Amino acid sequence: MPVLTILPSGHTLTVAEGISILSALLDASEKIEKKCEGDGKCGSCHIFVHDGRKTVSKMQRAENERLDSIVGVGSKSRLACQTMLGTENVTIELLGFNSGL
Repeated sequence: MPVLTILPSGHTLTVAEGISILSALLDASEKIEKKCEGDGKCGSCHIFVHDGRKTVSKMQRAENERLDSIVGVGSKSRLACQTMLGTENVTIELLGFNSGL
């Protein structure tokens, strides 16, 4: 089972393969904004994936279009609700402006 490391807290979670990062965070009671309840429509669960980007699901068109409308997007940007975990460990960063930090 992959390990999800959450920055800036440094918390680690052992997670099931195939679930979304958002689901893994919510299951562990981590604070993250989710205005559209995981439908990929609001962009509030914007995160950076620092390590393990090749193991998570590929970005689909709808996610890419939503990210295009968000300030502060970079090459490591993903929506936690649309990013499914693979078999390898992943390190993400919860962004202060949307993560309750």
